[in-house]
Amino acid sequence: MSDTHTLEKTDTAHLAWDKRWQTEEGRADWLRPEADVAGLIERLQKQGPVKALDLGCGVGRHALSFARAGFETHAMDLSEAGLAELKKSAALESMQIATHLAPMTSLPFEDDSFDYVLSFNVIYHGDPSIVRTAISEIARVLKPGGIYQGTMLSKRNANFGIGTEIAADTWVREGDDDKDHPHFYCNAGELVSLFDRFELSYLEDKVHSKPGSWHWHMIAELNR
Repeated sequence: MSDTHTLEKTDTAHLAWDKRWQTEEGRADWLRPEADVAGLIERLQKQGPVKALDLGCGVGRHALSFARAGFETHAMDLSEAGLAELKKSAALESMQIATHLAPMTSLPFEDDSFDYVLSFNVIYHGDPSIVRTAISEIARVLKPGGIYQGTMLSKRNANFGIGTEIAADTWVREGDDDKDHPHFYCNAGELVSLFDRFELSYLEDKVHSKPGSWHWHMIAELNR
């Protein structure tokens, strides 16, 4: 398999999400903040000023929560439709949220910029090289001791192994709107290895909305 073909199959997730964000039906399930994200926001509020990044913000459910909590909020995505919806929502509440159109593999921020980076259901959309680059970029823009919160796909997920394996542990299912772009899966040991620059404080394999929809939920501190 050529590198060009691999890239064509591993750099497409934003196209599917951009299409989804353009309709009210597509946005409907992505408007309410996740409970564990809301819990961490509440904890961080008590620690003083927070500069936060919602990486892969979609339509902005978590970025809006950051801004309501008083965080200096940045929201980044490669979907113009998602960012447009976020801007509308922020304007309705007269909130200041800086939006950025950029890929997760090249974050448009200085080193050591953020106290907190969230990436919920985002960075596993790619092959291992893309995933590692995204994690490296997260580490770069976090301050030493900064907090990362995110999710990864578990190998217990019912979709693992279905479709075409286009790279190690990376699967694409042609003809499935939700799975026709790459999804990378890992077990606990592989996740810990990927995040070797971080100290994990929380890691749990949880089912999402559908049976078999196992995802790793994690909170980690960037090593000083």
